[in-house]
Amino acid sequence: MSFIEPSAQVTFLLDDEGTIVSWNPAASAMFGWTPAQAPGRRLAELFLDAASWPALASAGGGKVRMRFAGGIDGKARLALLRQYDADGAARGWTASVMVSPHESPDESVRVASTPLSEVVDLLPGAFYAINRAGRLVLWNHNLERLTEMTPDELAAARVLDMFEARERPLALESIRRVFEEGAEVSMEMNYLSRSGRETPMLVGGALVRCNGDSYLFGLGINIAKRRAKERQLMLSERAMHAASNGIVITRCVGNDSIIEYVNAAFERIAGYCAEESIGRDPRFMAAPDLDVHERSQVRLAIKERRAVNVVFRNRRKNGDIFWNDLRITPVRDEHGEVTHFIGILQDVTATKERTAHLEHEVNHDPLTGLANRTLLWDRLDHAVHLAHRHHTMVAAVLIDLDNFKTINDTFGHEAGDAVLKVVARRLQAAVRESDTVARMSGDEFVLVLVDQPSLRFTLRMVERLRRSMTMPVAFGGNEIPVGASLGVALYPHDGSSPAELVRGADMAMYHAKGNGGGVHFFSAEMRSADEKRAALARGIRSALDHDELFLLFQPRMDARSGKVRGFEALLRWRHPEHGVMLPASFLTEAEETGQMVEIGNWVLDQACAFLQQLRQLGYTGLPVSVNVSHREYSQHGFIAGLAERMTRHGLPPGALEIEIPEADLIRNPGLGRDLSSQLREVGVALSLDEFGKGISDLNFLQQLSVRQVKLSKAAVRDITRDGRGSLAKTLIDIGHNLELAVVGEAVENEAQVEFLKSHGCDQLQGQWFSEPLAADAVHQMLDQRYHAQ
Repeated sequence: MSFIEPSAQVTFLLDDEGTIVSWNPAASAMFGWTPAQAPGRRLAELFLDAASWPALASAGGGKVRMRFAGGIDGKARLALLRQYDADGAARGWTASVMVSPHESPDESVRVASTPLSEVVDLLPGAFYAINRAGRLVLWNHNLERLTEMTPDELAAARVLDMFEARERPLALESIRRVFEEGAEVSMEMNYLSRSGRETPMLVGGALVRCNGDSYLFGLGINIAKRRAKERQLMLSERAMHAASNGIVITRCVGNDSIIEYVNAAFERIAGYCAEESIGRDPRFMAAPDLDVHERSQVRLAIKERRAVNVVFRNRRKNGDIFWNDLRITPVRDEHGEVTHFIGILQDVTATKERTAHLEHEVNHDPLTGLANRTLLWDRLDHAVHLAHRHHTMVAAVLIDLDNFKTINDTFGHEAGDAVLKVVARRLQAAVRESDTVARMSGDEFVLVLVDQPSLRFTLRMVERLRRSMTMPVAFGGNEIPVGASLGVALYPHDGSSPAELVRGADMAMYHAKGNGGGVHFFSAEMRSADEKRAALARGIRSALDHDELFLLFQPRMDARSGKVRGFEALLRWRHPEHGVMLPASFLTEAEETGQMVEIGNWVLDQACAFLQQLRQLGYTGLPVSVNVSHREYSQHGFIAGLAERMTRHGLPPGALEIEIPEADLIRNPGLGRDLSSQLREVGVALSLDEFGKGISDLNFLQQLSVRQVKLSKAAVRDITRDGRGSLAKTLIDIGHNLELAVVGEAVENEAQVEFLKSHGCDQLQGQWFSEPLAADAVHQMLDQRYHAQ
């Protein structure tokens, strides 16, 4: 054993009762117990006087007489520092033994010494020592792992820079209190490492004097488990708020779920107490052989980690069967993973009460919670105004997700919504509080990055944004790849107004998308592409002004009798240079420029005029369907405009049909229900297009007033592709179960005709029967058919 200086200090760990937990070689050298012998022994065995452990623990240590290695005894100072676990509870002590010149009985006392830097790595948390300048002077490996910083980087770092901006004032005040008042402090923070990993921490410290100077010694404890318990408590509180309905909370176990909690209302409805329910699969109440389809919907929703609402029959404990309106909602953790489901059940045997609340906030997107278009323009206008005043730069970043339609088509619209929510959270985490993240429309986001000191700074921010978009999104057991194209425009270089900035960012984004994605900054060369699009927009304006648009009408045939049952109006553009153009070549631009509403109004006017002509010629009972886009039917005054046209052209209820893709209505159920009700009130029929293209919500469709559904074109094509037509047959059956007429469109060959007829499809439409016809040709066709009859 080596001799130590009188001021040397040995540190080790004790539990609450004063029993040694950890003992290092330096302590072994001082007292003679090896690291293997010391754990489990009481510290009091080293005391030579009547020192009481409870008294020492209460006082935080004191002067004691101790037995050292080699049988030597002498005086020493024992210092005790309380330790805390991840939940903030006191757990054990750090003990320090110091022999000073005044307390050493003689110079022959031999004690071992060890560097404090070797002891701190034994501590369970992130240890640190901070000087008055706010710099780290000592730390352990746990701190390096937490921060993902090298020792050189930690030595150069400022402690305050490790806190988020909003937490820094409290951190600064805590450090001041330690050094100026000798206070013991603690606070919670969310530490974000350089790789983006967020760790909730409880950090604290106290003043320690070393060699005439003072330092803040402290520990940072990971409190993720405590946060999880808090989230679980919030779950319970949410459940108790709906005490009038039965509430069941289940834990996801693979494709199944296990009950963890039920409330009193559940016990009253089902007849099973909590002890009889917890730990079981909710299907133990299933009524055998009843409502198999609805139960399969629940199983699929659990597997895909999505919400579902069904009405089916269950069996009470006493054997009675009751109707159960069950709404299941997934609960996600901080990583977006579904860990639990909340089921709210209502006994609707006597009455079925369903309520739907659609809350719209004026300035925020209801799906993601981000700023909406209105707030975006306000923020961007304000940012440009301040940048002009202070001679700074503003960056507008337009982000468009890559292959988002494929995500919806492949994984379903709920997966698409989940992706949008995750992307929104990632974008918010990648920018500063002073910046704005907005959802422009669909899968398009716009960011306003204010106070940009340099182009290099902007490049770093945009690169951080790009990296945040590269990680896949977990949904329903799938890893959904996410990518994006980013366009950037800077004030004042690329535009002097908000509109010019967004237009420049939009051009840059389109350039990025056309080159395989990534990030592109606006350049003058992009203006030519924008000018081409502007020319198309002017061409559309000219088409409206010079009657270059025209309608064709494709008949719908009765599958059994072969009679004409109605028409679909199809838009065409007779372009002076390019000839007749299909809608796909110009309606996208019309949507983006806002001309779609004016075009839609023109189409509705022409369709109503055509209907009026048919009726004047004696052809009644032949409705005409018109396709309308979300931009059209979500406009204020859309329904009133339909009613006015019906009156002006003398059309009876049901003569005009509005055709909307099924997926559009399902994406916004509240708007879909309102639109359906208002159309019925003014006598306009609703036709669902592309039925079965995505995920159908039959409960939702039952709430709508729908005349007919039109099979998706893919379902009709598959009839000849696989020879079985299983999708088309299923969709026909579903349509008939909903008591709706089913139309098969895009029918191009005899095999498709025979299959659809044989499986009960009500009406058929497509090139096999007739190409789209001009109004005069329609009159001629009807005359020939009626005369032939």
